[in-house]
Amino acid sequence: MKIVIIGGTGLIGTKLAGKLRQKGHDVVPASPRTSVNTITGEGLGMALSGAEIVVDVANSPSFEDSAALKFFETSGRNLLAAEAAAGVRHHVALSVVGTDRLPECGYFRAKLAQENLIRTSKIPYTILRATQFFEFIGGIVDSSSDGQTVRLSPALFQPVASDDVAAALAGVTLGAPVNGVVELAGPDRFSLDEFGRKYLTTKKDPRKVVADVHARYFGAELDDRSLTPGSNPRLGLVRFEDWLARPAA
Repeated sequence: MKIVIIGGTGLIGTKLAGKLRQKGHDVVPASPRTSVNTITGEGLGMALSGAEIVVDVANSPSFEDSAALKFFETSGRNLLAAEAAAGVRHHVALSVVGTDRLPECGYFRAKLAQENLIRTSKIPYTILRATQFFEFIGGIVDSSSDGQTVRLSPALFQPVASDDVAAALAGVTLGAPVNGVVELAGPDRFSLDEFGRKYLTTKKDPRKVVADVHARYFGAELDDRSLTPGSNPRLGLVRFEDWLARPAA
């Protein structure tokens, strides 16, 4: 079966491609690196020719509010139109837990706009909403730092390993379209400030984490429901401490 992965040369796309190839599928990683561009449309029709499933894991190159919105709306419209023309039978998209609960965050608004385009298309679909990746914890800490002080919200946080995201994506890709949302989170749930402390302690980083209920997460104040999944989410297998112990982390 031919499966096209939009954003297939990135972190998640590369891991997903490997898992699907192991199951014997014809996988096409599509990105500007492989001369496929969902913004300009370059190479899109050729890449999708004969594809039964398309998985969209592409991300905006900018997190600025208007740029992210323009990217996801333009890419989404172009991709869904090309899929309809190619007769694609299942559209799978990677999104973020909390897109519908943090309207003050421009990036989350952009992801919600992408989801809405998928819902209103006539193509059967599955949206996998994942919590934040372990791989991005360092960036969150750095973006919240002021000198030697890191101000992070004490709101609950349940991040997940990218390996678990790729595994969950492989599962929903090869399953029947649910025409709805599937949520994925990591096995550990702590406050965001505690995740920050664990990260810095492991890295032997002297910065001090301060819990601050008004600390913003990409422009938004958080509560315990902002970034945690609803009832009965799928849970990853990799624990945060085990991931931190890996040399690559």
